[in-house]
Amino acid sequence: MTQYAAIMLAAGIGVPILAALNAALGKLIGSPTTAAVILFAIAFLSSALVMLLFPGVSALSKVTDAPKHLLLGGVLIAFYVLSITHVAPHFGVGNAVFFVLVGQLISAAAIDHFGLFGAQVAPLTWIRAGGIAVMAVGVAITQLA
Repeated sequence: MTQYAAIMLAAGIGVPILAALNAALGKLIGSPTTAAVILFAIAFLSSALVMLLFPGVSALSKVTDAPKHLLLGGVLIAFYVLSITHVAPHFGVGNAVFFVLVGQLISAAAIDHFGLFGAQVAPLTWIRAGGIAVMAVGVAITQLA
């Protein structure tokens, strides 16, 4: 479990860095959309390399059998990258990521509560909702300065 937490902590650290880097690239080249395309090209090549290094190529044949709604993650990541690349230079990376985090807390609670997309069910109790609210307030406090 510790390794999973460490991996996700690193991913969380990377989100604002990704936002700042891609926003700066989009501003520099004058096109947030082009910056997003470049990001996705590099992400594709990086992911393909990892797929080749670790067992995974054979899984490609199973994709056609997957329910189509499971592929919407690609649309959601594109929306995230396009929106953060466009919004961050105007709204600030901190403000943009704040709203992303609040959205993630809300979405994660709903997914867990209803067991959506095959997720493990974790009912939204009053204690859990309170904890999520405390987290949201904590994130908001970081943006008050």
